[in-house]
Amino acid sequence: MMTPQALTGMKVLEYDNMVSGPYCAKLLADMGAEVWKIEPPGTGDDSRRRGPFPGDVPHPEKSGLFLYLNSNKKGITLDPYRGEGKRIFEKLVAAADILIEDRPPGEMEAAGLGYEDLKKIHPGLIHLSITPYGESGPFKDYKAYQLNTVHASGQGYLLPIVALDMERPPVKVGGHSSGFDVGLVAVVAVTAAYYHKLLTGEGQHIELSKQEALMSMQRVESVTYANDGVVITRGGDKARKMPGGILPCKDGYVVAVTPEEHQWRALVRLIGDPDWAKEPWCADIRARSENADLINQKIMEWTMQHTREEIFHRGQALSCPITPVNTAEDIARSEQFKARNFFVEMDHPAVGKISFPTASFRFSKTPWQLRRPAPLLGQDNEELLGALGYDEKALRELKIQGII
Repeated sequence: MMTPQALTGMKVLEYDNMVSGPYCAKLLADMGAEVWKIEPPGTGDDSRRRGPFPGDVPHPEKSGLFLYLNSNKKGITLDPYRGEGKRIFEKLVAAADILIEDRPPGEMEAAGLGYEDLKKIHPGLIHLSITPYGESGPFKDYKAYQLNTVHASGQGYLLPIVALDMERPPVKVGGHSSGFDVGLVAVVAVTAAYYHKLLTGEGQHIELSKQEALMSMQRVESVTYANDGVVITRGGDKARKMPGGILPCKDGYVVAVTPEEHQWRALVRLIGDPDWAKEPWCADIRARSENADLINQKIMEWTMQHTREEIFHRGQALSCPITPVNTAEDIARSEQFKARNFFVEMDHPAVGKISFPTASFRFSKTPWQLRRPAPLLGQDNEELLGALGYDEKALRELKIQGII
């Protein structure tokens, strides 16, 4: 018998797509929640068609993105907008604590499945709606993909903020990182609402704008203009610019961070106490900030003669905050990850054994567990719909009708 987890007993119905909602639900599942994922009949979640794929051969059951986002979940296929599909959806909602969906504003309301409709069925329901721009305001009906919301939030304008070439245009965020960021914001909101429900019995509607969630991730940058009228650019805030940042070396790049005097001194010791570091333009934080570009050129003359690992370990021994810029290969081979058993093997019926990241948090009493791999398309139709009273004959008819 598995050890109870932090969210054991929570029931989540997931009707969403791609990354943000599924990642929110994944984190809940990783902490013990029972998650029922709804996918469109026949096609499934769009992430099934996104790579990476083993051998770079596309297959709907072998997408690395889907397999990661949907482990520890059960999966069904359902069209909730047609006939019996709507009644099935309502029954699933009635059995859940939380509904996570990312449909366009007004779509579920038009189908009679909006929050006001669903709370009549389940007054204690926590209903999370994730949309690009929120459910109010002049942009509420605008369409957007991840790249759109990143730049609409202002987050993309700052990328790459510590690049070597500050004049280059804004760049795309790597992978699906902004989708994961939205999922992190979502899981905080859902968990807080669930805690409120445990205390009061009250459900509620949570409206989450991807644009606002990503804007909030900017922290200092987003409020600097609001308060000081200063737009921080890709080159950084000149008043806070320091030597370091991304530095090329013999076999790649390292990142050094030196906002404090003792960190600067550690970096100077690392590069061999050169005479130029005693010049007036290196004397204090203000001088180094004003001459950061010149100082970086001097530092790079040294880093280009050394490897990432050499710089990393020597720098850390001197208490200098410096690390290599790691590739995916570096991460897979990392001694640190191996020592902490961060990657485990997962056995999936379509893929076989694959290496799989565990959770980035460690609970001492309610540890992360891999209870099950990501579901095959419609894998749990018989179990979950059977529990609602649909026998084998009814399920066959629903499949013929394209409802499941």
